[in-house]
Amino acid sequence: MIEPLVLLAFVPASLALNLTPGADMMFCLGQGLRHGPRAAVAASAGISMGGLAHGLVAGLGLGALVAGLPWLFDVIRWVGVGYLLWLAVQALRSGPVRDVPGGSHHAFREAFVVNLTNPKIVLFMLAFVPQFVDPSRAVLPQFLIFAGVLSVGGFFVNGAVGVFAGGIGRTVARSERFSRTLGWVSAGVFAALALRLAVMDEA
Repeated sequence: MIEPLVLLAFVPASLALNLTPGADMMFCLGQGLRHGPRAAVAASAGISMGGLAHGLVAGLGLGALVAGLPWLFDVIRWVGVGYLLWLAVQALRSGPVRDVPGGSHHAFREAFVVNLTNPKIVLFMLAFVPQFVDPSRAVLPQFLIFAGVLSVGGFFVNGAVGVFAGGIGRTVARSERFSRTLGWVSAGVFAALALRLAVMDEA
């Protein structure tokens, strides 16, 4: 399906991208601070699933539709901005740090939605992955494999960042003052991600 040498070239390139701080990493950081290591891992898993979905979209050629229709890009982008701002408000209203029932499930769902509503990712898939795709072979399976490599690497990197942040959150969880400060920090992370998404363009 994919030449071994091509895959060997793709892995370090994808790892370098995974290690570059970005919106996914910051989201996992915020989840770890707010709800602990388990929520951070769940959020990282949600982001990875979103990455696979973007790979599927790009492989099917739907990403070209997003690239060619600026208004569709903007619709998806502003939905993402609104969702991130809603998460920021929830972080402020949630009170002291705690492991809420179903917190991991919510973290997974929120991360998945945040990832899906970032149209920049599918455009990235169209710009980066095709460099490694062999057009003489089935394209969709290749996109899915490459997206899988990116997602697996991102799961471990983002999850590690979130777990580390979660350890900090648990350490100060007994202090209501510090836990409320973490709430503000988490809200700031979500608001910053919303701002970043709001000011980006299709380029």
